[in-house]
Amino acid sequence: MTEAAMEQLVAHTILQGFDAMYGRFLDVTAGAQERFENQNWPAVQRALKSRISFYDHHVGLVTSQIQIMLGKRYANHRFLMGVKHAYEDLLLDYPRYEIAESFFNSVYCRIFEHRHINRDKLFVHSSQEGRIPSYPTALTRLYNTGSGLESLLGRVLDDSPFTLPWEDRSRDIAQLIERLTAPVAEISTSGPPMIEMIREPFYRNKAAYLVGRIRLGDRHFPLVLPVLTNSQHQLYIDACLTDVDDVSILFGFARSYFMVYAPAPAALVRFLAELLPNKTKAELYTAIGCQKHGKTELYREFLAHMEQSDDQFILAPGIKGMVMSVFTLPSYDVVFKIIKDKFAPQKDISHSVVKEKYRLVKEHDRVGRMADTQEYRNFAFDRHRFSEELLDELQAVAPSQLIVTDTQIIIKHLYTERRMIPFNLYIEQASDADLRHAVDEYGKAIKQLAAANIFPGDMLFKNFGVTRHKRVVFYDYDEISYMTEMNFRRIPPPRYPEDELAAEPWYSVGPNDVFPEEFRTFLLINPKLKTLFEELHRDLFDPLYWQQLQANIQQGLFEDVYPYKSKLRLDRQLLTHKSSVTQHVLPLDHPTTAYGSEKHDSRSQP
Repeated sequence: MTEAAMEQLVAHTILQGFDAMYGRFLDVTAGAQERFENQNWPAVQRALKSRISFYDHHVGLVTSQIQIMLGKRYANHRFLMGVKHAYEDLLLDYPRYEIAESFFNSVYCRIFEHRHINRDKLFVHSSQEGRIPSYPTALTRLYNTGSGLESLLGRVLDDSPFTLPWEDRSRDIAQLIERLTAPVAEISTSGPPMIEMIREPFYRNKAAYLVGRIRLGDRHFPLVLPVLTNSQHQLYIDACLTDVDDVSILFGFARSYFMVYAPAPAALVRFLAELLPNKTKAELYTAIGCQKHGKTELYREFLAHMEQSDDQFILAPGIKGMVMSVFTLPSYDVVFKIIKDKFAPQKDISHSVVKEKYRLVKEHDRVGRMADTQEYRNFAFDRHRFSEELLDELQAVAPSQLIVTDTQIIIKHLYTERRMIPFNLYIEQASDADLRHAVDEYGKAIKQLAAANIFPGDMLFKNFGVTRHKRVVFYDYDEISYMTEMNFRRIPPPRYPEDELAAEPWYSVGPNDVFPEEFRTFLLINPKLKTLFEELHRDLFDPLYWQQLQANIQQGLFEDVYPYKSKLRLDRQLLTHKSSVTQHVLPLDHPTTAYGSEKHDSRSQP
């Protein structure tokens, strides 16, 4: 076989492997509606985990196939460039070219084990920058009959693909009209409103989301309608989101990936970018489950930022970690995390365990309280952009991870994560109102993680961050465990008065034992914080609270975690005469609220 023919064969092999991967990706995504309507919430979590695994699995299959085909005969620059050019030709009319380019990069890096990486052999920049492939069908539906909001909203609900009946369609439409009248009237200067909705719902956990916008002339604002199911397998609209910030939180970096059927993701991302102008392409691709391409886009954004800035990387503000060394660029809202070579004595874990913890977070339901990460190997930085303090620190704590040359610093393995204000620094400067909100958020973050079967382990304030929306998010994962693995105990009373003065506890402590009463001691040194915490979340100090959560999880019962504010929810008690269901809904922040009205519902978080 000629070298040119072999180049073509390798290019076809890579694209066929990508097609197989994305076909499975779409198949699992297409099953989201059935899982949602059948309320098969365990299957939702399994699908989330398996869909993430497809990418690496197929990269491995293609890599093995190519290595068998080639051996080491063609590992030269000319051949590899020929493969890349042949692959580019295959993508000229391809609807998922951008994702396929990332897949090519992954195969190449896997073959060469992330060594000897030359940018000209990879799609560091897209070969078709800016091309938006045509969608197989229309991406959106436009409702513009001019017959009023009631008619438009009715058609939106009727055109949704759901097969279940509505709990009370008239009630939901009436409340939506009430919510939409004010924003529409405020900016409507050019005729009646039009509604444009993405045809495919976005599924995540217990909810489906109808996503679109209301158009008023050349202006528009988002329209997102969360759809939930009740215990009678009926549908209802739970909320109405029209503010960009509220929708941005829905698509936030601390949440699990949506399942939305997207045969041509670029077109979907372009539409979402118009709704959410503050979101980058990396964030939006990641939000719809294309997290590996989100990683590519994040790297491209990093390169663009480096060209437009001249500040130096520094150690990230806050208390230094015992497992990770963290640095950042002041002008860039991302942090870079490196596993240290040696850990503090109290950290009895290995590098492999730390990596496994980060993988667990990637695949688990993050309920808006754990930051997503991207993992990179052999990440190259310009040496002159590193402060001397930072370089000295990294060479002291992680020398095995560094390759330092005259011009570059290459880090063999690192994670990137959205930068936040460390919680311990935030509360030092917060006003009384912001402090109260932050303490409430911190407590809710712990409770919501626990309800999702995650025990943070190290709950010190330095391991949490505050986002631009003032949400508290956990970001230090080396000690996380499943709630079901822990043993929550009450401290036994002392046998003798001297016990309380002894250096060692008078009771035995197992490796997974947790004593919630001790949280007061190491968390609440500040009297003001202690007062707020006792008022807002004193149940976190009670072992019975944690034991009840464990019992719920073991029985398949989960508390509600809504990715939007309680004030945005509709009132299901306002029933029309057509409704046959009367349900009582507890407040969102009620500590024992079960999903919908059924206390014993076995569904996970919406």
